[in-house]
Amino acid sequence: MTTSYDTATALLPLVGGPANVTSVAHCMTRLRLGLADPSRVDGAALRALPGVLGVVEDDDTYQIVLGPGAVTRVTADFEALLRKETRHARNATPLKLALRRVANVFVPLIPALIGCGILAGLNGLLVNAGWLHGLTSALSAIASAFMSLIAVFVGYNTAKEFGGTPVLGGAIAAVVVYPGVAKVTAFGVALAPGQGGVLGALAAAVLGTYVEKWCRGHVPATLDVLLTPTLTVLVSGLATLYVLMYAAGTVASAIGTAANWLLSTTGAFAGAVLGGLFLPLVMLGLHQALIPIHATLIEQQGSTTLLPLLAMAGAGQVGAAAAVYVRLRHNTAMRTTIKSALPAGLLGVGEPLIYGVSLPLGRPFLTACAGGAAGGAFVGLFAMLGERVGATAIGPSGWALFPLLAGDGGLGTAAAIYGGGLLTGYAVGFGATYAFGLPKER
Repeated sequence: MTTSYDTATALLPLVGGPANVTSVAHCMTRLRLGLADPSRVDGAALRALPGVLGVVEDDDTYQIVLGPGAVTRVTADFEALLRKETRHARNATPLKLALRRVANVFVPLIPALIGCGILAGLNGLLVNAGWLHGLTSALSAIASAFMSLIAVFVGYNTAKEFGGTPVLGGAIAAVVVYPGVAKVTAFGVALAPGQGGVLGALAAAVLGTYVEKWCRGHVPATLDVLLTPTLTVLVSGLATLYVLMYAAGTVASAIGTAANWLLSTTGAFAGAVLGGLFLPLVMLGLHQALIPIHATLIEQQGSTTLLPLLAMAGAGQVGAAAAVYVRLRHNTAMRTTIKSALPAGLLGVGEPLIYGVSLPLGRPFLTACAGGAAGGAFVGLFAMLGERVGATAIGPSGWALFPLLAGDGGLGTAAAIYGGGLLTGYAVGFGATYAFGLPKER
C-alpha cells in the first residue's frame, strides 16, 4: 500500500526538485505548487503516479489532484521533505533551524508593526499637542487593531511554518485574545484576554500542528475533513486555556519585569553588554531569538526598550567603516565597498558592512563592537536616570528608527537620547578603529 510519505517522496523529483518549488499550499483535493520553472515538471510521470488523480496547470500554480483526506497528508509530508532538503543544502544546525523558524513566524509581521507603530507615534503627538481631536480616536483604533489581534497572525504563521494548516493555527491562537476567556479559571485564577500574548499564541499553534499531524495519521480518510480540524481545535484549545495561557503569561510577565529591572538598576552596564555583543549575534544569526522578546515587550508595554540599545551596534559599525575608509586611502576596492554599504549601515542594515568590511579585516570588527558598547552604555545610562527609550516596532534601526521611538519623557527626549547614543557609537567606533583597528598604511 502506498503511503502519503511514499507519494510525497515520489512527487518531489518529478516537479523539478526542491530548488524548483517556490510555494506549497493545498485545498480540499489539490496540492498547489508554485514553481520557478514549470518546464522542469515531468507531467507524464506525475499522471502515472499511484495516488495522483490528475494534474491541472494554470498561470499561477501547478495543481496535483490527490483527493480529500489524502491531500492533507501528502502536503504535510511534502513540506517536511522540502524543509529537510533545504536544511541539508544550507548545512543548518538544529539551533539555526529553530531560530530560522522563529524568524519565519515573526518577520512577515514586521511591515504591519512598522506601519501601526508610526501611526501610534503620530497619534501620540496629536493628542499631546491637542490637535485634530476628531481624528485621534480613529488613528488610535487603526494603530491598535493589529496589536490587539497579533496573536492570531502569529498562530497562522506558526502553523504554516511547522507544517500545519495555517487557518487552524490562527483559530487556536485566537483563543488567547478572545474576551470570553475572562470567564475561564486556570490554577485557581481567572484568565485575562491576551494573557501569554505572542508566546502563548506561538506555543498554542505549535501544539495544534502536532495534534493535527497525529490526527492525519490516525483518523480514517473518509472522516478526515470533519474530525481532524474539530479535534485539533478542541484539544489544542483546551490545552491553551488550562495550561499554555497561564504558563506563557508567567513567562511574558517575567520578561517585562526583567527588562525593566535590568535597565533601571544596571542600565549603563546592560547597554554596554547588549550594544557590544549584538554584532556577533547578527553574524551568527542568533539575533533572531530576540524577536519574540521584542514582540512581547511591545505587546505588554507599547515599546521594546531593548531595540534602541541593540541598534547602537550598527552605529559602532558605521564609525569603524568610516575609519577604515579614511585609513585605507589607496585601497580602491575596499573604499568602493564602504561607499556602497555605508548608506545601508546608517539605516541599520549592518550585514553589508559586517561581511564586506569589518569581519574580513578582523580587528575593525572588534573595534566596531566597542563603539556599539559605548553607544549602548550612553542610552542605558539615561534609562538608569528614569529616561527609558523604546521602539514601538521592530525591524528598522539606525536613522530609520527615529519615527518609531517612544520614551518616558516624550518623543523629543527619546530622539535626543537615541541620537546621542548614535553619535557616541559613531565616535568611539571611528576612534578605536583609527587608533587600533588597522596597521598604519605604508
